[in-house]
Amino acid sequence: MVRTVTGFSVRRPYIVIVIWIAVLAGGFGIGTGVFERLTPEVGKVSGSESARAEKRLDQAAPRPERLTAVITGKPAGDPALRSALAAVRAVPGIAGVTDPVPSAVPATTGGDAVLLEVMVAPGDTEEDAAEAAAAKLRGVVGAEVTIAGGPLSEAEFDEQAQEDVARAEMLSMPVVLILLLVIFGGLLAAGLPLLIAVVGIGSTFGILYVFSTVTEVSVYSSQITTMLAVGLGVDYALLMVSRFREERRTGPGEAGPDVAAAVARTTATAGRTIVFSGLTVMVAFAGLMVFPDPFLRSMGMAGGAVVLADMLAALTLLPALLSRFGHRISPAREGGGRGVFARVARGVQRRPVLTLVATLGVMATLAGPVLGMHISQGDPRMLPESTSTRQLWDKLAVHYPERAQWAGRIQVLADAPAGNPDLARMRQAIEAMPGAAEVEEVKLGPTQTVLLATPQGPGEKPAEDAVKAIRDLPVPFKVEVTGDSARMVDYRAMLTERIPWAAALMALGTLVLLFAFTGSIVLPIKAVLTNVLSIGAALGIVVWVFQDGHFAELLGTQGLGYLNLTVPVLVGAIAFGLSVDYEVFLLSRIRERWLAGDGPQGAVAEGLQRTGGIVTAAALLIAVVFTGFVFGGFAPIKAIGLGLVLAIALDATIVRMLLVPATMTLLGARNWWLPRPLRRVHDRVALAEPAATAAPAAPEPETVH
Repeated sequence: MVRTVTGFSVRRPYIVIVIWIAVLAGGFGIGTGVFERLTPEVGKVSGSESARAEKRLDQAAPRPERLTAVITGKPAGDPALRSALAAVRAVPGIAGVTDPVPSAVPATTGGDAVLLEVMVAPGDTEEDAAEAAAAKLRGVVGAEVTIAGGPLSEAEFDEQAQEDVARAEMLSMPVVLILLLVIFGGLLAAGLPLLIAVVGIGSTFGILYVFSTVTEVSVYSSQITTMLAVGLGVDYALLMVSRFREERRTGPGEAGPDVAAAVARTTATAGRTIVFSGLTVMVAFAGLMVFPDPFLRSMGMAGGAVVLADMLAALTLLPALLSRFGHRISPAREGGGRGVFARVARGVQRRPVLTLVATLGVMATLAGPVLGMHISQGDPRMLPESTSTRQLWDKLAVHYPERAQWAGRIQVLADAPAGNPDLARMRQAIEAMPGAAEVEEVKLGPTQTVLLATPQGPGEKPAEDAVKAIRDLPVPFKVEVTGDSARMVDYRAMLTERIPWAAALMALGTLVLLFAFTGSIVLPIKAVLTNVLSIGAALGIVVWVFQDGHFAELLGTQGLGYLNLTVPVLVGAIAFGLSVDYEVFLLSRIRERWLAGDGPQGAVAEGLQRTGGIVTAAALLIAVVFTGFVFGGFAPIKAIGLGLVLAIALDATIVRMLLVPATMTLLGARNWWLPRPLRRVHDRVALAEPAATAAPAAPEPETVH
């Protein structure tokens, strides 16, 4: 299969190049329209009680969007303010405006302020109506107006997503290019991985646009899939170009200086590794498909499609370009088997037990904060201080601390008419709950009523406890609870139920693929366990920084007291796939030396030396890509970027250089143990690259010697 695809690319390079130019044009042309379709909403659980109740409420009475404004510098009865409110009420699409509410906070803590809310009628023109209303209020002379919510906040989330992507590309691309120039020593060889990364970005936009036509696409997906497209594109191209330079170095008996033969030999080895590595990352994204949350499911689909696009670009466009311009890429310098990575491996092999205990202790300590992790749907503190949504939150915290809650009202949909005695008793019971207050009764129809309760209490727990208590109330009619707090309750329950299934799918898929690749059942189990350890350590540091607030100010954020609910799942899935990616690079060379007759310790040392430079360079490059998002605007994206950078760094250093050599040294020949019945199975499904015992040692990138 690989030979067929790459063979066509070598024979018809211009056709392949034209096809990819068309894909790139479509991605950066039509595909960028996805930014107009993004939604900031996450945390929905299809089929849950909150989702069912929300759907029924929308069908019974579509609810207006709500804008909130805090105005300082003018009292509630100021004529200019009253005139502006009259103008807002006259804006088409505005369903109503509340009377200004003066702040009860003494002026010494922030000055006089009034609060009001603007209701925007649902429909296609709600964004235009919201912007027009905001413009009317901001036109009040002598007043400072901060307004956000509804369509205004959604627009800010979209704009922030685009800014984060642009900033990350602007920061990471030049650094990646410089590093590639240092590694390869030539502009053409360095430019090819960057070109594949750009193709990956364009493909990502096109893929997300297609998905946006059939399902919701979150603002986070554009950032996450873009960083993944760049990282994997550079990763795969680095492996392919490095192997090509190695094959260009071989003597006349092998590929020799003939470019076509070198490309063919490269795709037969590195090409198969890329296919297998891509499959492992896709398996990790497949684990997201078990979640009923549309965001996580769409991330699973989009992430898998992005990986596929990077794989196809590396297996088609790159061979086509190498076949036409490969003669301009200089062969790699001769590499030896006694470099720094081999010395590290042999040092570990002299004290494997001590190394194993020390590394496990370090990783377990780093993972410790995960035990105190708290997830939440978040609040405007996730946004930069320059955004109106964040500024409104800060103003509410000063002037109206009781209203500084991102969660909306608890919505209780009751199949009972207004005035029902049992409904009245239910309302009284809700008002008596610690997490709810100010219960409003709204008639929806002759047989339906909704109770709207304002959440109260510190944090989210009181309101979530109130949701659970409401659901347990003994009433003689059907009751369904929705709203932000109810969705969070349902989301936590969903994660508790589905995470084991997602982890099982990812682990089982990885075990099967690594079994097919290595011909061992010991190495796949070891790989899964070490990957889980590195992910746990990375998440522990993320919790320590973003939840607990240690050094958070250095990243332009603060301790939030929680992690956004998207962070642990996405960091776990993506980091797991990337960790197995590097495991494949390492095990392929170790297995090659094992089959060539090297002993257990020699195979490990030689394998680490042959792949250490490439893995280190790949990890450094992809870490640079993810670092670009650490300096973005969204706190969740910062956390995801930091988590992935840490997972990659820990995996490429502590795990690959210390933990893997230590465990493989202790296991010895048992690393390759395989029961007789499974040997026949492996012979049929083997995905391993053919051994290349006659090939010289793989070169190390010049920068790592």
